[in-house]
Amino acid sequence: MKKKTGVTMMAMLMSFSLVAAGCGNNSNNAASGDNKTLKVWFMGTSDTVDPIAKMYEEKNPGIKVDVQAIPWDTAHDKLLTAVASKNGPDVIQMGTTWIPEFAAAGALKDMTPYIEKYPSMKPENFFDGAVETTKYQDQTVGIPFYVETRALFYRTDMLGDVGYPEGPKTWDELKDASKKLVEKGGAGHYALPIEGKDSIYPVIFAWQNGSDIIDSNRKPQFNQPAYVETVNFLKSFYDEGLSPKGTDLDTVAAFKDGTMAMFISGPWMIQTVKEKNPEIDGKWAVTTLPAKVTNTSSIGGADLSIFNYSKNPDEAAKFIAFMAEQDAQLKYFETSNSMPALKAAWKNEALQDPMIAAFGKQLENSRPAPTVREYEEIAQAAMAAFEQITMGGADTQTELDKLNAKANELLGNK
Repeated sequence: MKKKTGVTMMAMLMSFSLVAAGCGNNSNNAASGDNKTLKVWFMGTSDTVDPIAKMYEEKNPGIKVDVQAIPWDTAHDKLLTAVASKNGPDVIQMGTTWIPEFAAAGALKDMTPYIEKYPSMKPENFFDGAVETTKYQDQTVGIPFYVETRALFYRTDMLGDVGYPEGPKTWDELKDASKKLVEKGGAGHYALPIEGKDSIYPVIFAWQNGSDIIDSNRKPQFNQPAYVETVNFLKSFYDEGLSPKGTDLDTVAAFKDGTMAMFISGPWMIQTVKEKNPEIDGKWAVTTLPAKVTNTSSIGGADLSIFNYSKNPDEAAKFIAFMAEQDAQLKYFETSNSMPALKAAWKNEALQDPMIAAFGKQLENSRPAPTVREYEEIAQAAMAAFEQITMGGADTQTELDKLNAKANELLGNK
């Protein structure tokens, strides 16, 4: 999911504000007697949320939950319009990478008073990485809703043949297994793809090597030893013929025919592999990522926030508290296959499938992308630098010095 930068957002808000001021209506707080309508914006399709909304209405007579489903590709601009006009929903599903941008614009209400009121919202209920996504500066502006992370998909038969039937557990084992797989397979065979055009991919490895990417003082770490070593480690997979340099290789097909025995991806790929590769049923599995200093992975997903201009903030908070409870979290998993942010939900039988459980284990050691407004621009610059190093032959340290200077400029550091 892509987001626009804070600078772009503010420019768009100025252009929207002149025409949007007169466009508001009060449908989001429609009231008749004691009845209230709670307006909720969710991304995706309404059929994943409508059953949970009905559960809430049954427990709260007099409340009507009006769910509006918004496609992900138009959601960002729709939220911009809502902020400009100060007219929108009561409850917003926020992509985790959008939190810094919209919080900085004052669009999201501080949830701290409600967290004190509703036990289901307490941060200790959720994965630590998910809680990190809800914070901006000194405020908590969301409650974790669902999560996703990245783990290692691998062919158990092929990795077993080279001595790693449970998958590699360290960077050294990953490199050793990769070399043995390619040597055994011969020409046209690779170990795994290095996804240089996925901005979070190198970051995951950098975290594992002890880099913070951007530290707590907003200082970038791209030219420091931990990040430099990480880029050189990933580059070695290209240099040694362990990863394909092209982008036209179909990973799922290569996984099926054995020309690629591993790949790193999210839980959405479980069903894809099952449906497209029934021939290898029982010959593949999912496990946590190999470790260097740690085996940290990324965490994404969505949070639930209260629109700062809602006229029903207390009712909105009550609804979010309900969505944070186990019944609602498990129902959403049932309707959408999205993984619960609530740790207790993972004890349910529905999440005990070994492949799904592997993601639950990985979520225990995961973290979000840096929560700074400028991160999307920085991530784009980091991907460009990675390509220059791995494909363009640029010197690693020189290129990362330039990237660090660019990041400092974007962050406003002197």
